Amino acid sequence: MTGSALDGPAPRESYGATLRRLTAAQKPAARSAPAYSRFVNRRIGRYLAAWAYRASLSPNAVTAISAVWTFAAVVLLIVLPASWGLGVGVAVLLLIGYAFDSADGQLSRLTGRSSPAGEWLDHMVDATKVVSMPLALLVGFYLHGTTSVGWLVVPLLSAVVSSVLFFGMILTEQLRRRYSGVPLAADLPGRPSWLRAVLVLPMDYGVLCLSFVLLGWMAAFQVVYTVILVATALFLLAAAVRWFRELRPEGSPS
Repeated sequence: MTGSALDGPAPRESYGATLRRLTAAQKPAARSAPAYSRFVNRRIGRYLAAWAYRASLSPNAVTAISAVWTFAAVVLLIVLPASWGLGVGVAVLLLIGYAFDSADGQLSRLTGRSSPAGEWLDHMVDATKVVSMPLALLVGFYLHGTTSVGWLVVPLLSAVVSSVLFFGMILTEQLRRRYSGVPLAADLPGRPSWLRAVLVLPMDYGVLCLSFVLLGWMAAFQVVYTVILVATALFLLAAAVRWFRELRPEGSPS
């Protein structure tokens, strides 16, 4: 027998070693990344990505796990009346789903198993999520008589704003990739700052998830949810102007 046969299988990489490799494989944070997504969710996603790597899960499997947690929360928003218990449960489910959403990309970079199909699946889940969550809130509130019919315009507008913002971000990045003269977001000058990360917190998906904790205190939830909508809408308007100017050929009319 050869020595290698006697030695047996090579020892598995430790969890700590996997975490260190994940840290080294991280892409730079976007300048506009808000605080929770950048400093909390990304870190949690790294721990989950290390677990998924050791469990031999594929990035697509991690995306599917993220979808299960997220859409479980969406269903609960429809079938159960608003309460403190529902709010905490929905927030936890959404935050776990968000963490796995970060983990799939980190796992993909670690394993080198990224593919157009995987990116497509991730974006399809996200596109469904940003629309279905406010619509589930609208339907649930309507079915259970939680609030006045007039306030239901807020989650309806949230679905529109969230969908347009998501589509705009994805389309802008794809056009940047297509036209080499327009830099990718990661290549734009400037470093992420703590101040910017805090200022854009109202647009942070993690903050939106946390806002559902207030479902037991309806007046506070409505105020917070409305503020998030207004801040996101203003951000969308400002971003749309900037994106259009970036993509417009030099010298062309406005």
